[in-house]
Amino acid sequence: MPWPVALFAVLGAGNLLALTLDLPVLEWLTKPLLAPLLAAHLWRATGTGHRLVLAGLGLATAGDTALLMDGPAAFAAGLACFVGTQICYIAAFVAAGARDHLRARPKVLTGYLGVWLVANAALAPSLTAPMIPLIALYSLALVLMAATARVLGAGAAWGGAVFVVSDLLVGLGAAGVDFAGRPVAVMLTYVVAQFLLVDAFVRPGRGAGEDRPHGSRAPA
Repeated sequence: MPWPVALFAVLGAGNLLALTLDLPVLEWLTKPLLAPLLAAHLWRATGTGHRLVLAGLGLATAGDTALLMDGPAAFAAGLACFVGTQICYIAAFVAAGARDHLRARPKVLTGYLGVWLVANAALAPSLTAPMIPLIALYSLALVLMAATARVLGAGAAWGGAVFVVSDLLVGLGAAGVDFAGRPVAVMLTYVVAQFLLVDAFVRPGRGAGEDRPHGSRAPA
């Protein structure tokens, strides 16, 4: 197992432990390092061959850090960073052929847009007015990412779907709906989703839409 993946698993487990036992210091020590470790994993395998994904992980790092802070401004900043992450991922999947893939499978996009409409209609009455357009914009980028991710196969498809589940749980929290274990479930699904999405670009033959031959290199 590559060292970034091993360390990612250890820190992911540490973050879940921090949430379970309410250890904010451990949460701060683990969460901001998750996306950079995935970036290191991708870099070791492909160099600069997937710059869009690397940029998305950079934005995810900023978003993860912002969401460790309290207050609506921090939440909005985190949301804005993750909009950027989803846009970077969408662009990478489109470069890998997602447009043609979805054109041949219109029900996939229709299904994800249906989830977007239902989720936003259900959450909107419980959200503050400024949050409604922010949540709508982010969730639209999220479902488009999940739909386009299918171009890279089953692992990426599952990663996109699990990311949607993770952020639906975040949306429930923003709407004031909470339940025991929700923060742990949010992070567990987020960690799994991010790994599956990044790993789809690491595997040989995946993500060929970006300039892989010129930037790729074998893992050290």
